[in-house]
Amino acid sequence: MKKLFFSALAVMAFGFAAQAQEDEFPIVGVKAGVNFSNFDSDADTDGATGFYAGISLDMALKGHFHFQPEMLYSKEGAKDQSISYLRIPAMAKYYITQGFNIQLGPVLGARVDAENKELRKGTKALDYGAAGGLSYELKSGFLIDARYYWGLEDISRHDEGGKVRNNCIQVGLGYRF
Repeated sequence: MKKLFFSALAVMAFGFAAQAQEDEFPIVGVKAGVNFSNFDSDADTDGATGFYAGISLDMALKGHFHFQPEMLYSKEGAKDQSISYLRIPAMAKYYITQGFNIQLGPVLGARVDAENKELRKGTKALDYGAAGGLSYELKSGFLIDARYYWGLEDISRHDEGGKVRNNCIQVGLGYRF
């Protein structure tokens, strides 16, 4: 967990260094929403509905480009197989028009909890993948966000049964201070 925390600090420090090119200060935000998730695997599982919540730091880079590291608590998985993660997305943002942006970037996740002991023992502690999405930010500071997370890591500790990856659609609201 210490390595994950220090990695998050390093990502944010990189963002502050890149920020020096612009006059704008980083914008802190909070966000929360609903997850629609399932496992991408050979087994047939029913999707689950969970939630996510966390903080973000939006830093202007050059022109329409921004960098936004985040730290999110996210409850994902499948029906009767939920796994909670601390996720650290590092999103590159491009503003198409004022307020409307597209996002793309890597995501690192550390398992915080699992629904039961068997699921905890049967899954890896770390997960990584990529995310892409859209966001619209109102002048008042509120935002509407939609994102897809595509897991690239096989989270199963078992050799039999094929690979198991996380997939998740996130839809939520936030506020930028």
